[in-house]
Amino acid sequence: MAKFCVKCGNELEEDVKFCPNCGMATSGEQNVNNHVNQSVNETVKSKIAAGILGIFFGYLGIHNFYLGYTDKAVVQLLLTLVGWIFCGIGPAVAAIWGFVEGILILCGSINRDAKGNLLSD
Repeated sequence: MAKFCVKCGNELEEDVKFCPNCGMATSGEQNVNNHVNQSVNETVKSKIAAGILGIFFGYLGIHNFYLGYTDKAVVQLLLTLVGWIFCGIGPAVAAIWGFVEGILILCGSINRDAKGNLLSD
């Protein structure tokens, strides 16, 4: 009787346990309990807050800062701040990018923060 991962389909070993909170594979019961205790202490991000930040302030990368995607957020911020040099093309691109990401967050296509935690409804 082989067991398979419901997320990726890979065959699982006998002693592999899964975190009931996030589904991450761990080995042994003690590791599962420790992982649950660690993930409970993490802040849960709101999908609605991230989506609204993306729609209205996406050109500044605020939603990506909120979700922990700092590199992507800095790129959006620089596109807006430095992009004025190129006839406003940079801010327009950053605004469209942020708006689309905000919609994707609200629709559930983007449903995790930078740490891999699910966004709450």
